[in-house]
Amino acid sequence: MAEQVAEQIEHWYREGVMDILLIRQDHPAGFKDFIQLVVPILQNRGIFRKEYADDTLRGNSGLPYPENKYKK
Repeated sequence: MAEQVAEQIEHWYREGVMDILLIRQDHPAGFKDFIQLVVPILQNRGIFRKEYADDTLRGNSGLPYPENKYKK
């Protein structure tokens, strides 16, 4: 089942239908299964990252860091 889900997501990604995946789960177990079973498949296929260059969303998005007005 995880392989089929990954194949469908890969198809949407390769066809340009999606470039981001938002997941809504009503049951935490479904989300846990997705993370443990589907995400590794997508990572191996190069669709999901395994590592990030920075440890913040701002850094990974290439946004400038605002000056800290309280730091002197």
